[in-house]
Amino acid sequence: MIIYLRASFHKQLMKKTLLFIFLLTVSIMASAQLTPFELSKSKNVTATYPQVISYYKDLDLKYDQMKMFTYGLTDIGKPLHLVVLSKNKVFDPVQIRQQNKRILLINNGIHPGEPEGIDASMMLVRDLLKKNTIPDDVVICILPLYNIDGSLNRGFSRANQNGPESHGFRGNSKNLDLNRDFIKTDSKNSYSFQEIFNIWQPEVFLDNHTSNGADYQYVMTFIETQRDKLNPILSNFMTKIIEPALYDAMKKKGYEMTPYVDHIGETPDSGLTAFLEIPRFATGYAALHNTIGFIGETHMLKSFDKRVYATYQLMNNLIEITQKNSAQLGSVKKLADEQVKNQKEFALNWEMDDTKFETILFKGYEGKHKASEVSSLSRLYYDRNKPFEKKVKLYNTFKPTVTVEKPIAYIVPQAWQKVIDLLKLNQVEMERLSADTLMEVDMYYIGDYKTSPRPYEGHYIHSAVKVKSQKQQVKFYEGDFLIYTNQNQNRYIVETLEPQAVDSFFAWNFFDSVLGQKEYFSAYVFEDEAAELLKNKPEMKQKLEAAKLKNPDLAKSASAQLNWIYVNSDLYEKTHLRYPVGRLIKN
Repeated sequence: MIIYLRASFHKQLMKKTLLFIFLLTVSIMASAQLTPFELSKSKNVTATYPQVISYYKDLDLKYDQMKMFTYGLTDIGKPLHLVVLSKNKVFDPVQIRQQNKRILLINNGIHPGEPEGIDASMMLVRDLLKKNTIPDDVVICILPLYNIDGSLNRGFSRANQNGPESHGFRGNSKNLDLNRDFIKTDSKNSYSFQEIFNIWQPEVFLDNHTSNGADYQYVMTFIETQRDKLNPILSNFMTKIIEPALYDAMKKKGYEMTPYVDHIGETPDSGLTAFLEIPRFATGYAALHNTIGFIGETHMLKSFDKRVYATYQLMNNLIEITQKNSAQLGSVKKLADEQVKNQKEFALNWEMDDTKFETILFKGYEGKHKASEVSSLSRLYYDRNKPFEKKVKLYNTFKPTVTVEKPIAYIVPQAWQKVIDLLKLNQVEMERLSADTLMEVDMYYIGDYKTSPRPYEGHYIHSAVKVKSQKQQVKFYEGDFLIYTNQNQNRYIVETLEPQAVDSFFAWNFFDSVLGQKEYFSAYVFEDEAAELLKNKPEMKQKLEAAKLKNPDLAKSASAQLNWIYVNSDLYEKTHLRYPVGRLIKN
């Protein structure tokens, strides 16, 4: 009996001890605010959306140097969160700018299958708060998880990637790639992001990603706003001050970087090409607002823990470099804004200059070929037993292919509501006409364009747009919008409203209804009227004969000749193929 009691006592004591140890462990974890990534033994786990938001809510309650805001909804019905860290506990962006502080915006999870930034930011925010090391003159804004929709769609969809065990999907709930949605704005996510961006107006922006592609030795590759398309003042500051310091700091921390690996030939040693981030992409959009943009691209084949820690170091180093150069960054941003305000000519499209390159040292693996075990045909593989260091060409010069001189103002008819809404969202200053007004303006006619044969992100996008300009007296109406091009937002205005621009609203099909003809003629009725027109207007007959000589098909077709007369007469609708946005050339 005594032995039994002793055994029972020891059993109860053991249970209490284990419970105590468990509660102590939970308490320690809670006080340390460890992330799901840190708590996992494998370090191959990324936080879920509920875990992410719960984690930041706990930090928000605990620390008064942090606030978490919500801005609008996403397509899945959940709000978009923004975490803000401010040393002096000021969380009003207007007041922050008045205090001459810099604002750094970091975006995570635009592609939820590339989640390193999500986990690294959770650790970084905690460490900055816990150690009280938030910079005095830099306010840090972090989107914990941008593509909430895709994050909730958990699985393992990135077949070529080395972890994590489970992650989100690239597309959002409308199956949109949100890193193609910054101009067309088909998602609520993008609308809410743009609201955040234009309220906080960051000087520096970082978007965290994971790369696909070749195999090489680096954990982190890096993209900066393409230097030739960024404002020259900002471009010089970025390439001479921020970039060298960032590359040097990452190397010292054990995460040496290389430019993003996009290569000309089959393998990287064939030569690298810089990434041209046009406005549909996050950093291309940022450039429209004179914000220096960066993308961290960790290598998909490196282990997830290395990718998370590399992203942590990239963000931490960027914060330190932004702080160190805070005053100068503020000055160059103001100068750039003033320059864009007064800029007269704008580039609308770009191409790589293959006559110019620089040479960089690249650390890769030898690319070889062997017989495929699937098809028995030759396949590429990288031999990790054959690492190399060699100099390769980097093509990082882009030249404009289309430029335009800005008008004094654009006039946008109020009928085009989505265009107006997006201009307002991007803080474009506009006036409304107080009465119906006849104006002499330049109007574009769409002369030619190519349209993608298959949908791209929900659109049959236009490219290679050619326009013809005509001076016309056009009646605009009370309530139409007058947009003067003497403002900081000029790049956004010009690059969205000029139809030739690579990511213009026209390119994204906002104005497709003007491409359709609305009135026609009946040939048997119009025959007599056409004959009368040629009789009364000999100059028209001369032009028709000249056109027939140039175009044998026209000479052989009666219907084509009737159509030619119709199109070249006053009966033809003036609005067919006429781009509806007027360009005011003189006051």
